[in-house]
Amino acid sequence: MFDLMYNTIFFASYGNFYGLSNITISSFDILLAYIVTILVSIIVALILKIPLLPSKPYRYSFDVSAIYPTPIIAMGIFSIFLVLNYTFMYNGIVLAIVIGVLSALFVKYLFDFVFPKPLDGDEGEDM
Repeated sequence: MFDLMYNTIFFASYGNFYGLSNITISSFDILLAYIVTILVSIIVALILKIPLLPSKPYRYSFDVSAIYPTPIIAMGIFSIFLVLNYTFMYNGIVLAIVIGVLSALFVKYLFDFVFPKPLDGDEGEDM
């Protein structure tokens, strides 16, 4: 897994993100942008009053929280933009902030509509 992360950062920093220009973004800038994306998504999720952890038992909980799936969605969307060679301004930091905010809003208001919770064992059955 760490080899996959290294290769992703290496190849993303090797290619240029500004079209055909000679300017490239370093692996440190990519790592910093990922950290900013994670922190912003968690902070905005907490501001929107999404709980930090899901309800107990954690293993069988389908509740959303600030720890999971908010930063995972933010990192995935940010990765898509990196693969498409689009970083916007300041080596992707502004894009990371925008994606962090939008992913927290998505989890708060749209996540249950896109990914509904599974039915319990007793729900949905007629007696």
